Amino acid sequence: MELLTVPVDKPADLNVILGQSHFIKTVDDLHEVLVGTSPHLRFGLAFCEASGARLVRHSGNDPELVELATSNALAIGAGHSFIVFLRDGFPVNVLNQVKNVPEVCRIFCATANPLDVLVAVTDRGRGIVGVIDGEPPLGIETNADIADRRQLLRTIGYKL
Repeated sequence: MELLTVPVDKPADLNVILGQSHFIKTVDDLHEVLVGTSPHLRFGLAFCEASGARLVRHSGNDPELVELATSNALAIGAGHSFIVFLRDGFPVNVLNQVKNVPEVCRIFCATANPLDVLVAVTDRGRGIVGVIDGEPPLGIETNADIADRRQLLRTIGYKL
């Protein structure tokens, strides 16, 4: 077995959801769920087919994000994995709906951070082992940090 680190290529302002599913219908079902969450959400998604034609299937409502998802899915190349890029929305707004898609088996991460995907390679193929999401902590939050965190959540509309 070989272990690879595949960096996800994305602009800093985009959010990404990386997951695993089990059926070609994933592309259409994820598209329907995402387009139904907000009329403002822009997204692109891609799915690596693990059998049959073994193509990278793709969809979305933003051609730039569809291309980004497609190129990243191809680089990761792990069977039945999917990647979704979001603009004008956050994973917290769609994550439960994505997890409730019948084909979705697991979510590896949902983040705007720099992201590396750990991919195991065997004679059979490739699989996602895990992810490196962002950077390690530099310390423990202080009372001032807690106040700043809570103010940020209010500023962006997630708390009263």
